[in-house]
Amino acid sequence: MAKGYYGARKNVWTVAKNAVEKGLTYAYVGRKLKKRQFRSLWITRINAGARQHGMSYSQFMGQCHKAGIELNRKVLADLALNHPAAFKAVVDQVK
Repeated sequence: MAKGYYGARKNVWTVAKNAVEKGLTYAYVGRKLKKRQFRSLWITRINAGARQHGMSYSQFMGQCHKAGIELNRKVLADLALNHPAAFKAVVDQVK
């Protein structure tokens, strides 16, 4: 598992073992952090798209829930970034 490491990390047993264990710890934590970071990115994109239409993120999401629109943040962020006309249609429906 220490393949690709350099210096003492590749051939000194205890150093390599410690480096691999530390790497596995970071990999585990990273899988959890990735979910947080993507949600934050989606919220930022939705907020930017909503502000172009005169709403804040919290107002937009609140109105979405009241209107019964069950699109998740991932889909809304994709619409705001790649399909602005479709996102505008969602905003108009919410208003």
